[in-house]
Amino acid sequence: MQAAPRLAFGVIADIQFADAEDGYDFGGCRRRYYRHSLRLLREAVWEWAAESPPINFVLQLGDSIDGQNARRGEAESALQQVLEVLGQLSVPVHHAWGNHELYNFSRARLVHTGLYSRPAGGSDGPADRECHAYHCSLAPRLRLVVLDSYDISTLGSDPGSPRYQESLRVLREKNTNDDLNNPEGLKEPNFVAFNGGFSQAQLDWFDEVLKFSDENQEKVIVMAHVPIHPCASNGVCLAWNYEAALSVIHTHRCVVCVLAGHLHDGAYCQDLHGVHHLTLEGLIETPPDSNAFATVHVYEDKMVLKGRGRIPDRVMHF
Repeated sequence: MQAAPRLAFGVIADIQFADAEDGYDFGGCRRRYYRHSLRLLREAVWEWAAESPPINFVLQLGDSIDGQNARRGEAESALQQVLEVLGQLSVPVHHAWGNHELYNFSRARLVHTGLYSRPAGGSDGPADRECHAYHCSLAPRLRLVVLDSYDISTLGSDPGSPRYQESLRVLREKNTNDDLNNPEGLKEPNFVAFNGGFSQAQLDWFDEVLKFSDENQEKVIVMAHVPIHPCASNGVCLAWNYEAALSVIHTHRCVVCVLAGHLHDGAYCQDLHGVHHLTLEGLIETPPDSNAFATVHVYEDKMVLKGRGRIPDRVMHF
């Protein structure tokens, strides 16, 4: 008889809610269901609340509201509606910050919203409090690490700030197009403005966390908005310095899975070190008669994902 799971959690990506009619992606060919995404999120919350055994927490992988809310003057109200739905859960929600959060809010503002799930006043993240990275213990010998994949980015920072200037320098060094969101013709097409990267300070902190987990025989689940493995990506939706993040992970033995969003089609691979990289299908491009969320049951030696709608079931052994 199989042992009971150690814990269970919900996971969802790219809600991108806006109180707006359906639209299309930047290429004009993929339909986006802005208003329906809130209803699908509500259905996910209802199902998570009814899970048995109950879930312990939820991972929201970023892009909770759509960038058009900023243009419409509706960023605060859209975010409030999403957080109210998630707030119906009696368990913690861990948030990753995506590009659409940063289209709507500055980093300084995000710190004061419900999307700032980094514990206040603790020493569980990098020194920069506006870097939304942190770690926490989920259960004995099981840890969550949230990474900020826009720590280096031209989004969400004042153009006069050192963060913005350094990010723009990195981006222009790799992207010679007039439109910095355009990957055409680039040798490294992930160097576009809707992606971002990890600062050395965050990577050094990440390395220390994983060293601690190694020493304490922990398993680690990592989450970020942007994928960090090319095979869990389309080659464009990929963190700028993904190799540096992978290098940190592969220096240690503890990471079992990396969960990401950003690429609405979803993707999956298991790398040569045995780490699972799962990019979740985006809610925003999910037709109203379907859905896109999952519940993950964590056992001693595997994670069993039960997908809903267009997310397939998956067993990830470790």
